Amino acid sequence: MTDPSLEALLELQAHDLTVDQLRYRRQALPERVALRNQAVALEGIGRSKDSTAASIHQLERTQRRLEDDVDRIETKAVQSESRLYGGQVSALKELQALATEVESLRTRKRGQEDELLEVMESIEPLTAELGRLEIQGKALALETERLAGALAEQEKEIDGQLAGEVAARADVAARVPDVLLAHYEKLRRGLDGVGVARVDAGRCTGCHLSLSAVELDSLRRAADGQVVNHEECGRILVP
Repeated sequence: MTDPSLEALLELQAHDLTVDQLRYRRQALPERVALRNQAVALEGIGRSKDSTAASIHQLERTQRRLEDDVDRIETKAVQSESRLYGGQVSALKELQALATEVESLRTRKRGQEDELLEVMESIEPLTAELGRLEIQGKALALETERLAGALAEQEKEIDGQLAGEVAARADVAARVPDVLLAHYEKLRRGLDGVGVARVDAGRCTGCHLSLSAVELDSLRRAADGQVVNHEECGRILVP
């Protein structure tokens, strides 16, 4: 007859494996993975928005400077034309100088206006891109909110199952002697979560290796409370 404490240990092992699986499932929920991807995407959009907004800001500063230059040149050109055609100046040499100055100012103004147009044309696609990023960001934020809600629901369901398993485990653990329980838990930490295994057809179901004749004999002769470990994997063996 198998030692009841060893049978309880096998039952405990089943609960522990279920707890491990539930915790892994909780951590690997698709919604959690999707939320991590959403966070990366939102971060990327945020960087793009910041970069685009900075470019627009710089171009708008250049636009304002060019507009001020155009206004200043126009004012100066009007003043020079007023002197040129107002009759206040009669000397030919001075009139020629004024005419040259007006022409130069008009040429400068056209150049500044051309540059201003280029800047304004550069702002347009950036503004459209910023708008597109805003829309994309809002859509991602909504999807993130939906995923967070779905994740919370999944976690709640799994947490309920976990609570049940942990409570059941505690009941079973109370039937296992403290020394045996500590030995099992130490083995479990180093053996992929499996510290005890049933022997089936002469094989350890933990590592699936056959037991030697000496081990099988020792297992058959073991007294109640005596623990036999598999020489190959180290797990506690249960007949």
